[in-house]
Amino acid sequence: MKKITLLFLFVTQLIFAQVPSPQSHFGFSIGDNYHLATFTQTESYLQKVAKASPRVKLQSIGKTEEGRNQYMVIVSDPKNIKNLAKYKAISQRLARAERLSESEAKALAKEGKAIVWIDGGLHATETVGIHQWIESIYQFTTRNDEETKRILANTIILFVHANPDGQELVSNWYMRQQDTLKRSTEHLPRLYEKYIGHDNNRDFYMMNMSESANMARQQYIEWMPQILYNHHQTGPEGTVVAGPPYRDPFNYVYDPLLVTGIDALGAAMSSRLNAEDKPGYTMKSGSVYSTWWNGGLRTTAYYHNIIGLLTEIIGSPTPQNIPLVPNRLIPNSATPFPITPRKWFFKNSIDYSLSLNYAVLNYATRYREEVLMNIYKMGRKSIELGSKDYWTLSPNKVEKLTGIAGNNLKTKSDSLFSVVYKNPETRDARAYIITADQSTTRLAFVNILIKSGIRVEKATKAFEVNGKTYPQGSYVVKTNQAFRPHVIDMFEPQDHPNDFQYPGGPPVRPYDSAGWTPAFTMGIQFDRILTDLPAPLETIPYGQLQQASPAFETANYYAFPSSDNASYTLLNDLLKAGIEVTKTKESFWLKHSTAVAAILAKATVKISPLANMPQQASKKLGAKRIGLWDVYGGSMPSGWLRWILEQHHFDFKLVFAKEIDKGNLHAKFDALIFVTRAIPGLKPETAGENTSKEPVETDIPEEYRATMGKITVAKSIPALRAFLEEGGDIITIGSSSNLAYHLNLPVKNALVEVVAGKERDLPGEKFYIPGSVMQVAVDDAVEANWGMTSKADVYFSASPVFKLSAEAIAHGSLIPLAWYASEKTLRSGWAFGQTYLEDGIAAFQAKVGKGNLFVYGPEVTFRAQTHNTFKMVFNQLYESR
Repeated sequence: MKKITLLFLFVTQLIFAQVPSPQSHFGFSIGDNYHLATFTQTESYLQKVAKASPRVKLQSIGKTEEGRNQYMVIVSDPKNIKNLAKYKAISQRLARAERLSESEAKALAKEGKAIVWIDGGLHATETVGIHQWIESIYQFTTRNDEETKRILANTIILFVHANPDGQELVSNWYMRQQDTLKRSTEHLPRLYEKYIGHDNNRDFYMMNMSESANMARQQYIEWMPQILYNHHQTGPEGTVVAGPPYRDPFNYVYDPLLVTGIDALGAAMSSRLNAEDKPGYTMKSGSVYSTWWNGGLRTTAYYHNIIGLLTEIIGSPTPQNIPLVPNRLIPNSATPFPITPRKWFFKNSIDYSLSLNYAVLNYATRYREEVLMNIYKMGRKSIELGSKDYWTLSPNKVEKLTGIAGNNLKTKSDSLFSVVYKNPETRDARAYIITADQSTTRLAFVNILIKSGIRVEKATKAFEVNGKTYPQGSYVVKTNQAFRPHVIDMFEPQDHPNDFQYPGGPPVRPYDSAGWTPAFTMGIQFDRILTDLPAPLETIPYGQLQQASPAFETANYYAFPSSDNASYTLLNDLLKAGIEVTKTKESFWLKHSTAVAAILAKATVKISPLANMPQQASKKLGAKRIGLWDVYGGSMPSGWLRWILEQHHFDFKLVFAKEIDKGNLHAKFDALIFVTRAIPGLKPETAGENTSKEPVETDIPEEYRATMGKITVAKSIPALRAFLEEGGDIITIGSSSNLAYHLNLPVKNALVEVVAGKERDLPGEKFYIPGSVMQVAVDDAVEANWGMTSKADVYFSASPVFKLSAEAIAHGSLIPLAWYASEKTLRSGWAFGQTYLEDGIAAFQAKVGKGNLFVYGPEVTFRAQTHNTFKMVFNQLYESR
């Protein structure tokens, strides 16, 4: 027996000895100055490590948007590697918490392993992330100290590569210079995620991008880790790394165990650095990061009871200095161990990151059963809350209570509490019913839920609730499930608390959105059900996406609705095939042919067979030649719209400032689109992207030089004016509405006040709407709005609001398309001083020469989330003949 054991140890050591070091593979050690590893090199390294180490299982979790493998490297003790299916099943059962007693859960927690997710490279210019990831994989596959062996025995580490495409681009860009002192990640020629660059960490509740969907499946369908660690940079000036605990507000839908779990992990992380004499960790008020928003890799996890960790660390392959920031040199609860000014090297950041990984994994090891039980307890509690009457503690209920109480708060506290928190009308929903008779966006919304691990049920036959009949095929989403916080978040308005620096002072900016509610921005029709829901339902298997299967029946003529986004995909396919299509307010129409039937048979939108063409006025459609503005380095809003246009089969061409400045645009384009931050403001400081410093053209490879340059008042605006006057159409979104001012249209900013006889923008103390959902009234009779309803929820983010000349409206040269119809238009988020919006114009159409300018103040294509307002752009991309 002793000989066998010695032989096993010898063979194991021999195998480990064959695991290549990064230095032997890459030609440099991870953390060496002036060196970055490409994805091509990293992929090859991972394959070598997986082949050499029994601690590793390498798998691709899907393809990226550019077609590369996206890898997950599973690292654990060899015994655990052989039983991954078993431990995954335990993790799933505990996270779902369905039909699982506490005693059964305890037995599973005792048997299971803590599942810990550690990623790298999401934001590719943050080069520490992917390089600490490579080094960590090497360390955990070769080290044999007691701590490492204990971690491997008790945990399963999911090392996930978050952005292979970005690593390849950034590392090649940095390493292209032979002179190491000239190496830099600045001035990348394009976005480091094919479409959306830095916004790839804004996509995790929508999962539009392949990379987001790949990772979400591992997080919420497959592995369901109890802890998720998302590496970023850079830390605040005068520190090394910002991490948990985070500042308020946290979202009130979370289980309290989640919040205290984040705090506990944060304490373990900062303590580890302190024990290793590594100063510079800051937390709480020491950084801007909160836990309110749902959209990031680590924040979407919160709504699934996963302890999500974010660190933002300094570091670059090019050495840098930690600057002198006097206020950071006073120890306090946010920064207990300040760092003093010094030279800082890439290797320092790699070492810190490795220590933080060990801190997280050591915590998961020492509290393994507790970590596993806690995700069960949070899931179990969510199931219980969704099975009874419950009132979520939220800011609007506090406001109601305060308003009712007045001076009687102490004397009548019990009865007053019951008025708000026992009011049957204000209790949480038990379920949401999405009716079957809706646009295909309904299916897109259901699939977003399914991708995120939500249990969705489907009616096997018609049923009735509260006197309303719902047809077979209606979808039902109940809240008695483990991921209840995510369900609520997707259907209900966010209620961001008032957050000011001091009473009467300026607002504290949320880290990202204050409100988002996808059910609103996607235009989903649903009913909130406040009681138990006995209905004939079948449960859709977790992760099983739904497919559209509309019936198609041959007829003389066909119609499909202008209200459905999928209709525009079909329309584009028909027009490309040379088929004649006409449009009315409600529908697209066409005549039967063999070619038509072949295309319609593949459509996802509902097709209505008809005997005759409509009698009402209709217009024949043709595809416009579309130009979408972009900029050197890539615009994220443009990238999002590029993805939307591609998904809906529009043909278009990217157009850059140099081409615009040459003029004669009407020879090449019929319509131009300018997303937010394309058109400069009237003042230099409001020019957005136009103020960023450009690289020297001769330093840039020839293939990218045509994309350089910015939209300018001197050259670009006259060219755009000429384009309009010659019959072209321009669509502007967000801050690019500035074009209306440059063209001297009779339009004014509605969000101003007069002080000492001069107009100025409303200050934040009076008006502040940070990324929220507002409602607008829509003139759905205007051709530009055909297919829209009379009301729409729009995404407002410092969005322009207008006053139009009454004379111009009467003359017909200005046409209001959408406006804020009342003093209270907030639907989700935070809108301080929203009364200033009343009667303000959100969107309008202006006649300029022979052409039209369409101006949309709200972000109508925001991050490809606002499906309900895509048509505001789509409608303008066709010719009416």
